[in-house]
Amino acid sequence: MLELIVPAGLVCGIDEAGRGPLAGPVVAAAVILDPARPIPGLNDSKKLSEKKRVVLAQLIRERAIAWAVAEASVEEIDRINILQASLLAMQRAVAALSVRPISALVDGNRCPPLDIPAQAIIKGDGKIASIAAASILAKTDRDAGMLVLHAQYPQYGFDRHMGYPTAAHFKALEEYGASPVHRRSFGPVAKQLSLL
Repeated sequence: MLELIVPAGLVCGIDEAGRGPLAGPVVAAAVILDPARPIPGLNDSKKLSEKKRVVLAQLIRERAIAWAVAEASVEEIDRINILQASLLAMQRAVAALSVRPISALVDGNRCPPLDIPAQAIIKGDGKIASIAAASILAKTDRDAGMLVLHAQYPQYGFDRHMGYPTAAHFKALEEYGASPVHRRSFGPVAKQLSLL
């Protein structure tokens, strides 16, 4: 059983989903957990089944003191690069919180520019409960968004790979070229565009 740390006070956890895919936005979430309303089973979203993530996401929305999800668009990713777009999405998620946190704990090795103290924690989504919660909200929200994009561009199979660089996705790119929601700054997409 993973014992996650719950910091005292109004500390928000921050994480993102969607840095690696070739298509779709990058999504970030910020969560302030309520120590009086614990959520059993929190973990890094990548270590949970889709079904478990959906159940936990609902519990997080019900029990957290505050939570927010935000994104940076494909256009922003292409303009400022994926790292800066991820940090921008994180910044937007914190700004959207209904309660102002006193500090932030961020998954990874970089913090977004915030007006509160922030600390980056490598593999924080497996150590800090609020970061784990943020990873779950970011992942479930992004997956839901990719299903919407799948309805618009079914030929790419976004419902199966969520935009990640799989063999099936590469094959669809070769066959159909890049869609408006593909990240043109990413090598495989840029390469495909250069072939057209």
